[in-house]
Amino acid sequence: MGDSRPSALAPYRAVLGSRLRAQRAYPLSFATDVLSAFLIGLVEFAEMWVIFHNVPRLGGLDLNGMLLLFGFSNTSFAIADMLVGHADTLPTYIRMGKLDAFYLRPQPLLLQLMTSDIALRRVARIAVAATVLGFGIARNEIDWTAGHLALFTITMVSGIAIFAGLFVCAAGLQFFLIDGAELTNSFTYGGSYASMQPASVFPTPMKLIFGFLVPVAFTSYLPAIALLGQPGPALLPAWLAWASPLAALWVWGLALSAWRIGTRHYQGGGG
Repeated sequence: MGDSRPSALAPYRAVLGSRLRAQRAYPLSFATDVLSAFLIGLVEFAEMWVIFHNVPRLGGLDLNGMLLLFGFSNTSFAIADMLVGHADTLPTYIRMGKLDAFYLRPQPLLLQLMTSDIALRRVARIAVAATVLGFGIARNEIDWTAGHLALFTITMVSGIAIFAGLFVCAAGLQFFLIDGAELTNSFTYGGSYASMQPASVFPTPMKLIFGFLVPVAFTSYLPAIALLGQPGPALLPAWLAWASPLAALWVWGLALSAWRIGTRHYQGGGG
């Protein structure tokens, strides 16, 4: 007889399935959420378009280069935000004592948190970002060699991993900060905003921060200039775009360390 035991992923699929059904149960509310996410994506793009529409070149990039930069950045961030962004609700779970229920289940705490919810409304933001990325690819004269195709794939996977790791790192710090979401958001959402800018215009301290400490330059700026054939500034040459997997490993090393230390610090909700 075959093994009839349920898959180890079955509990996570059940939770996600119930969350998705709950969001679709109220069509008008769901449509409003989707529209709001769509408008957020449009407003972010409009901000960048206004800047580059009035400045012929900024940091070596023109309007077409901005489309590629924005597309890389926002597509990676929006996907990571949909998959892991709800980790920023951890302070609420801690304050209300709901996190203790996660400890009673025989699954890893982090995996439970990552699969506890998924916001379908964020698909609209992904659609906006992916559309801009498509225009960026079409409007720039890129020689799509096998190397460039590989770089594009590596960039997308690593970019999602980098932003997801930043969300997990922020969640780990919340075990100590509790009400310090503004501080951690400066690295998650602030990192997303920084990744939409040409890093070559940053002063040296910011290049070091957003290029290596919080390496969001690897999600958009570096691959964009590499595909466009630009050399890049001294601290961030274009060839570093190939090191985006190492940047993702660095972020996840920090994230898992912060999570491990945070969970060991947690003493329970006391309820």
